[in-house]
Amino acid sequence: MRDEDRQALATIALAAAFADGFRSPEEVEQLKQIAKDIGGGDYDTIARQVLSGQASLPAVAASLPDEPTRLRAYELAVAVVNADGLTNEREKAFLMELRAALKLEPGITAAADSAAAGIAQAAAEAPEVVAVASASSPATTDDAILKTAMLAGALELLPQNLATLGIVPLQLRMVYQIGKDHGQVLDMNQAKDLAGVMGIGAAGQVMEGVARKLLGGVASGLFGRLLGGVAGGVAGAAAGVALTFATTYALGHAARQYYAQGRQISKDDLRALFTKLRGDANGIYPRVEAEIRSQAQHLNLTDVMARIRGVAS
Repeated sequence: MRDEDRQALATIALAAAFADGFRSPEEVEQLKQIAKDIGGGDYDTIARQVLSGQASLPAVAASLPDEPTRLRAYELAVAVVNADGLTNEREKAFLMELRAALKLEPGITAAADSAAAGIAQAAAEAPEVVAVASASSPATTDDAILKTAMLAGALELLPQNLATLGIVPLQLRMVYQIGKDHGQVLDMNQAKDLAGVMGIGAAGQVMEGVARKLLGGVASGLFGRLLGGVAGGVAGAAAGVALTFATTYALGHAARQYYAQGRQISKDDLRALFTKLRGDANGIYPRVEAEIRSQAQHLNLTDVMARIRGVAS
């Protein structure tokens, strides 16, 4: 995708994120910042138009040069809409409107729609079956968290843009399992809320990940703010792997401390703990990078859905 398409991409991504109309104030700010990083330029105008419902999808779509680019933009919207789980009626209506604006026939978008729906369905099924093994000791939990972080990083390396959708449910099921191991009766929404306290919104994480893949090398430095000190000087796909690994690793270990202390850690302390743990992951990542890349060579979208359901080892 061309660098000059960034503004259209940001508009479509932000509109998709707000299609369901349900966002916390914290998530709104996160999504706006990510869209700003993606779009650059006259971002304030984009944000005002999207948040006021005045963004013209036909006008945005008309700025994209060809069908492959429009299809990739649609894939971004599908991923963002499905980030929180199965789509509701408002989100389905938005995708239909977007598809018409992009002048894409249903047959052209069928593969993206089917893949996203399949991953979202897998994430919604059987919440008692999770992607990490039940932990009976700190060492077992450490191993489970590390393996989940490595798998999440491996998903970043898959060529399919929608593979990024598998990262959030893996993270949430990890949190769910850790809570369960500490005697906490949770549902997936509570796991999602805990991740949100640490600044890990599902829609924002998927938006950033898919956009990074779409923009590729033309977006040099675009995601530096999000990467922080985790990825160092690496760029592109390598940066995404490092960021996702570190985010997942820190989320798992922060959740363990949170539940071990009876959920008595304040929001501010939890965010500070998450930031520290993400920094710790910076030193761990180089030791596991080769293994993550090897794992990615044997993954595909079918594997992703199986891993989310917890039926694959």
